[in-house]
Amino acid sequence: MTKLFLVPTPIGNLEDITLRAIRILKEADIILAEDTRKTGILLKHLAIEKKMLSHHQFNEHKIVQQIIDRLKMGECIALVSDAGTPSISDPGFLLIRECIKQEIDIECLPGPTAFIPALVMSGIPTDHFIFEGFLPHKKGRKSRLERLSEQPYTMVFYESPYRLIKTLEQFVEYFGPDRKASVSKELTKIYEKTERGTLIQLAERFKSESIKGEFVIIVEGYTLCRRHS
Repeated sequence: MTKLFLVPTPIGNLEDITLRAIRILKEADIILAEDTRKTGILLKHLAIEKKMLSHHQFNEHKIVQQIIDRLKMGECIALVSDAGTPSISDPGFLLIRECIKQEIDIECLPGPTAFIPALVMSGIPTDHFIFEGFLPHKKGRKSRLERLSEQPYTMVFYESPYRLIKTLEQFVEYFGPDRKASVSKELTKIYEKTERGTLIQLAERFKSESIKGEFVIIVEGYTLCRRHS
């Protein structure tokens, strides 16, 4: 049956994949992979041999029609990202939007995404939160931070090891040094760790640590912060 399956893949520990996800990967005619080398490691671990096609932020505009044509010819296609759920800070949105426009069936499997365990473990309220993902590197970054400085809900950010210190220092500047936050790194992996404290404490703490891996930063909202003062 013609369908695009969005298949979440482990964010670290390869055991974090569902039986259903494994079945879909086995049954799909082709797998769209953000990085075929990384997906190849997962498929080898699962003993799955399947044709893959690169689908990433640099070519997704060019190949979207090619994928739509294959779907219309009756192929069943599985879309995966390097880790987690496709289209969450990863490629996928353009293809999903075009499938909806072309009335092609889409099915998204439940599965791993980095910000949920980080949010739960932060100790910061989870009843209302906003997901910001990666902040703009340059253009629009300042205005985004200014707007978020009075955001009343818990905020969730992704950050790379190369910009972690800069981002935490900017959070101190725009959100205030005493705003509560947490930083989780290498989730589900051997060196998984979550640090909690105020923004100024976290900024100072990570200056003295070796910064490797991917990070999720959770910051309390402005309203809750004011109640503490």
